[in-house]
Amino acid sequence: MIDYHDREWGVPLHDDRLLFEFLILEGAQAGLSWETILRKRENYRHALDGFDAAKIVRYDKRRIRALLADPGIVRNRLKIDATISNARAFLAVQKEFGGFDRYVWAFVGGEPVVNSWRRSRQVPARTAESDALSRDLKKRGFRFVGSTICYAFMQAVGMVNDHALDCFRRKEILSRR
Repeated sequence: MIDYHDREWGVPLHDDRLLFEFLILEGAQAGLSWETILRKRENYRHALDGFDAAKIVRYDKRRIRALLADPGIVRNRLKIDATISNARAFLAVQKEFGGFDRYVWAFVGGEPVVNSWRRSRQVPARTAESDALSRDLKKRGFRFVGSTICYAFMQAVGMVNDHALDCFRRKEILSRR
């Protein structure tokens, strides 16, 4: 968790494949700890063809059965089905907007929202922006994208900088702008 925080969490991300990976992993995390998902991340990358949405949309019943039997990922039928339907919706968004990056970052005006929290208990579980993203994703056919999941996604990919005021990563990330 420390390594993830110190290297990845909150860094603005603009790579469509990685954005898709984080969206799928955040959905897989629903009801579980993020630590559990991080431990399974490499397994997910292998099981889901490197989060290649074009390959995932072609998964058939046999491939789904194999995923459901894979102890390296969360073996939840609803989450696996959602991954496939989310890949379909992701490709449609890419086509419509010229990239998933362009689409999601529009919800924060193209720039990270920089908050000024002193303590982690001040950080909200959702915001107006995550509510809007969640609503729009659902309208486009995405699943496991409630507002809380969307806010965690937005934090993870740097759309929101929720590092505390005294966190060294806050300053490092701000200096990259």
